[in-house]
Amino acid sequence: MDLLFATSYSWPLLLIRVFLGIVMFAHGAQKLFGWFGGHGLKGTNEHMKNALGISPFFATLAALVETFGGLALILGVFSRLAALGVIIVQAVAIAKVHKGNGFFINWAMAEGKGHGWEMSFVLIGMALTILFAGGGLMSIDLAILY
Repeated sequence: MDLLFATSYSWPLLLIRVFLGIVMFAHGAQKLFGWFGGHGLKGTNEHMKNALGISPFFATLAALVETFGGLALILGVFSRLAALGVIIVQAVAIAKVHKGNGFFINWAMAEGKGHGWEMSFVLIGMALTILFAGGGLMSIDLAILY
């Protein structure tokens, strides 16, 4: 139980957890509900199947991990498990979407070139911090243990 919930009274962990959670929740809500200009689950499943060769099951799983893992991070509940989900989803994003585009984001929006893996790399780094150190201050994980 300690391995899952253990954390410290850390402000930096709180900040990393909440910022990562907001980003993941927003992207997940695009995929799952069509919020924030997204295409919803049907559009997400179609795109991931046709463009990336990812089955609708795994596309749905990614949308659920991003949405509810993001919420879990914001609240600080099962922070380590949510962080692991983020790491897996972002590793797949690098392998299936961004790897061939190099490291950097395509700020110039050069035609025919997608974004590199820079952003996914940063998100993985944030998630690794939570995976190793826990959710920090003001997390439900901390309240469960103490």
